[in-house]
Amino acid sequence: MTKYPMTVQGAKALEEEHAFLTKVERPRLSQAIGEARELGDLKENAEYHAAREEQGMVEARVRDIEGRMQNAVIIDVTSIPHTGKVIFGTTVEIANVETDERVTYQIVGEDEADFKLGKISVGSPLARALIAKEEGDVVAVKTPSGVIEYEIVEVRHI
Repeated sequence: MTKYPMTVQGAKALEEEHAFLTKVERPRLSQAIGEARELGDLKENAEYHAAREEQGMVEARVRDIEGRMQNAVIIDVTSIPHTGKVIFGTTVEIANVETDERVTYQIVGEDEADFKLGKISVGSPLARALIAKEEGDVVAVKTPSGVIEYEIVEVRHI
């Protein structure tokens, strides 16, 4: 069985979503289905069918979260000694060597990745290029528009 890395924050977010779905959404949908049943003929009852469909989606998501948590290896980067090297979970500030434009990313698991929030998947080309490098190192990243070089400005364990 394949295990997947996950940050402490990512695990907490999944646990919170699971709790919301099981403690809030399940009872709400159960009540909605019960109320829709009382309306009569189920064949032509749009409210009933909509609630059942939503219930199916919620149950699928609950099973998905449970599977992800079961196969997760939760890594607390704050418990790992800071060496200045880029590892899973660290936050990295990099500068484009050509333009000196700076960006900051946290390297996270696939399920947690959200580019808009500055979280990139450990499997992304940029993260793969950064892993095991140190502050001051220059890495070359192959992108659709060509090779871009980045200098690692700072590595933080947050």
